[in-house]
Amino acid sequence: MNLQEITGHPHFVWFIAFGVVVLIQLIFYWLVFSRISFARIKKKTLDSYPPVSVVICARDEFKNLKAFLPSVLTQDYPEFEVVVVNHLSEDDTQYLLRDFQKEYPHLKIVTLSKDANFFHGKKFPLSIGIKEAKHEILILTDADCKPATPQWLKSMVSAYEPKTEIVLGFSNFMPARGLLNLLQRFETFHTGLMYMSLARSGMPYMGVGRNLSYKRSLFFREQGFIRHYTIASGDDDLFINKAATRANTAINLDPDSFTTTKAKSSWAAWIRQKRRHYTTGSHYKFWHKLVLGLYSLSQVLLYLLLVSLLVLRFPWYAILIAAGLRFLSQWTIWGLGLKKFKSGRFVLISPLLEIILLVFTGWMLATNFLVKEPRWK
Repeated sequence: MNLQEITGHPHFVWFIAFGVVVLIQLIFYWLVFSRISFARIKKKTLDSYPPVSVVICARDEFKNLKAFLPSVLTQDYPEFEVVVVNHLSEDDTQYLLRDFQKEYPHLKIVTLSKDANFFHGKKFPLSIGIKEAKHEILILTDADCKPATPQWLKSMVSAYEPKTEIVLGFSNFMPARGLLNLLQRFETFHTGLMYMSLARSGMPYMGVGRNLSYKRSLFFREQGFIRHYTIASGDDDLFINKAATRANTAINLDPDSFTTTKAKSSWAAWIRQKRRHYTTGSHYKFWHKLVLGLYSLSQVLLYLLLVSLLVLRFPWYAILIAAGLRFLSQWTIWGLGLKKFKSGRFVLISPLLEIILLVFTGWMLATNFLVKEPRWK
C-alpha cells in the first residue's frame, strides 16, 4: 500500500470523511445490531400464566378476520379474551364476528358506529378496546396478522419480569413474488433490527402495533394517546416512545412470539402507509431522533462518498479496505439477524435493497409536505 499516494491525493479529505462514516456504521453494526444478531434465544415457560386481553381494531376487515382471527382465538393459553373493535365497518364484519362469538365465547365485540371528532385514525377505536378489556396485560395485533404458532400468547407473556410493563414483539411480512414484497420484508427486518437492538441497548424508542404488549395500567397512567391525539398514526411507536424506559421494556426474540402479516400488494397502498408512518418520526424524543438521524445520514453519505471517491479516482485499494470492512460487517450482522427474525435469504443483495430504500425514503420525505396527511383506512 502506497501511503504517500493516499495522503498526497488532492481529495484525501474526502477519504477521511468516508472513513468517519464507515466508522459510524461499524459502531452501529458491532455495538448495536450485534446485540440482536448474536443474542441467544432462551425459551421461557411459566408455572402459571396471568389472564390477558388481546385487542384488535378492524375496519372493513371481513376477509382478513375470516382468515386470521381463528388463529388468535385458538391460542394455547389458559385464560384470555379477544376484544375486536368493529370500527365503522361497511362490510359484513359484524355478522362474521357474531358467528365467531357463538363458537368462541371469549371473543368480545365492541361496535363503534361513529368516530370521535377529536381523535384521528386508529387511536380512538384502540382506546375504546383497551378501556373495554378486563385484564391487566394487553397484547395488540391487527386484523390482517397471524400468530406464528399457537404458543404466541405464552411466549409474549413469558417475557414479562416483575418490573416489565412493555414487551416489544416482531412481525414479519408474508413472502410473495416481486420487488415490492421484497422491499417491504427488507424494511420490516431493518426496522425490527433497529428498534429491538436499541431497546436491548437501553434506548427503547418504538414498537409495532402488529405485535406489541403492555400493561393496561401503563396506558392509563400515560393518559393513553392524549399527548399526540391530533396525529393520525403513532398509536404504537409514539406511545412507546413516550412510555418506554430502560427499566420497564423487554424484547422478545423467540420465534413463537412472532406474527406474520400480509404485505401491501400495490405500490400506491404501500406509499400511503409509509407516508402515514413518516409523520410520527418528528415527534420522537430528541436523543432518539439524534441517534436515528446519525445512522440514516451515515447510510446516505456512505454511498455518496463511495461513488465520489471512485469518480475522483482515489486509490482503489484504500476504498476497497474501508468499504470492505463495512459491507462484510453488513453481510455478517444482517445475515445472522435475518435468520433470527426468519425474514428471508436476501442478505447478499441487501446493499442494493438498502440503496433502493434510501432513494425511496428520500423521495417520500421530500414530497410528503405536498400530500394531505393520510388517514387510517
